[in-house]
Amino acid sequence: MHRTIKLITCTADSEKLVCAAAKLCYASDPSTIFQNNGDEVTKFLARLRNMGHLSPFEHASYTFLLEGVSRALTHQLVRHRVASYSQRSQRYVSHDTFDYIIPASFEGKTVHTDEGETDAVTYYRTFMEHTAEVYKNLRDALGGSGESANEDARYVLPNATETKIMVTMNARELFHFFSERLCSRAQWEIRETADRMLMLVREVTPVIFKGIGPKCVQLGYCPEGKMSCGKIKEMKQRYM
Repeated sequence: MHRTIKLITCTADSEKLVCAAAKLCYASDPSTIFQNNGDEVTKFLARLRNMGHLSPFEHASYTFLLEGVSRALTHQLVRHRVASYSQRSQRYVSHDTFDYIIPASFEGKTVHTDEGETDAVTYYRTFMEHTAEVYKNLRDALGGSGESANEDARYVLPNATETKIMVTMNARELFHFFSERLCSRAQWEIRETADRMLMLVREVTPVIFKGIGPKCVQLGYCPEGKMSCGKIKEMKQRYM
């Protein structure tokens, strides 16, 4: 299943807006807060970040559409609570034949069963096909259609089930999201998704997200202690 991450929309003139919001806090004459050229915005936003004065960044918001991702990913994603989510429902949408995500780590692996050895991906696909059959049979037993049948039959659907979700976060929350989910210790699917999301927001607002990356990049050191991946140099090279 191919994953697609799209930036649907973002706040117009985000960088100037954040700059103006911050200046308003100290402006005796509010009419001057929007009088900012490119260099001034760049320097001012950098100073805000260095000072830890991050509330003005909440005025810039970004909306993404994620498709071809798993329920395992979205279970992690929605833990970031300063955000808005709209996800395809398993209650209103039937999943008689559902798409699913196959972890790349299964490729080339062998599963040992009582019947002998089998390819891990083939074994995985067989299970998913069986699950789809069980789901359909349960839906049929519950009436065959409609939300009343879907809502209980969905209990058998696995974390691997493909889903689609729209998410809106402001820039400050994205700073936190990227700091956690770009870490090399984050789960692979959400880490790859976060990486793509960062590339997309950098295309439209490069000043806001300059130097943003995993927490080791933002802090200058790894706070994971003994659990550190030891790749802070590589992380800085990639994200800074």
